[in-house]
Amino acid sequence: MGYGLLFDVSKCIGCRACEVACKQYNNLPLDSDLDRRHESTNWDTPAPLTGNTLLRMHYYTVEKGSKIAWRFVRRSCFHCERPTCEAVCFAHAFYKTPEGPVLYRRSRCVGCRYCMMGCPFSIPKYEWNELFPEVKKCRMCAPERANIGAPPACVSACPTRAVIFGDRDALLQEARSRIKNNPSRYENYVYGENEVGGTSLLYISDVPFEKLGMKTVKSGQITDRPVPAYTDRALKWTVSIAAVWGAALTTLYLATKSPDDESH
Repeated sequence: MGYGLLFDVSKCIGCRACEVACKQYNNLPLDSDLDRRHESTNWDTPAPLTGNTLLRMHYYTVEKGSKIAWRFVRRSCFHCERPTCEAVCFAHAFYKTPEGPVLYRRSRCVGCRYCMMGCPFSIPKYEWNELFPEVKKCRMCAPERANIGAPPACVSACPTRAVIFGDRDALLQEARSRIKNNPSRYENYVYGENEVGGTSLLYISDVPFEKLGMKTVKSGQITDRPVPAYTDRALKWTVSIAAVWGAALTTLYLATKSPDDESH
């Protein structure tokens, strides 16, 4: 069993209580001038995540029938079932817990930032303006809350229950049930069920996910296979190739060694 989150786009009113709760619970300061270098005052240019902002609501206008409607979408760590950040981190600073969250060990981090480059959702952020920087992202309020089955701060603060917390399998069943019982309301798709092999953050929506700035398998922007699976097949041959190549070089050396070399 692993915990997860289910975000219902149709229920979110964009109040951003979740953002405030995340800041307060994790004791995060406001973004500095350096963090805000990509900020914009335009409503249609959502600000990115930063080292001090681990959860942000992005907002979009979409067509619903003959009308224009607002939709708000959560941006935070997806807590992948097979995290790329963990796979590319040779220091093993990132790791997937049995409880579901993907966590970070500061003491192991060497600052290479491979996790930032490898993440298919561009989630981890570096503390560029800190003397001793870390790589930051949502931790699902683990271990003190999520590991004991208590909802993260963002879930507790949501007035419309747009985001709920629980066992990932149960959340998948809940998502499918909502879609089945309201086929005219929801898109027939659970985002995160299969993306990059599955994530612990799931979405359902009443508009296509492509209209919400999300990478989809359908658009070819993301895969339904775990990203580490693409390197697994190649890496499993590494030791064999090294052994064969070493034997070949040794044979070549012995075959070309001159008698003068033997005398020494």
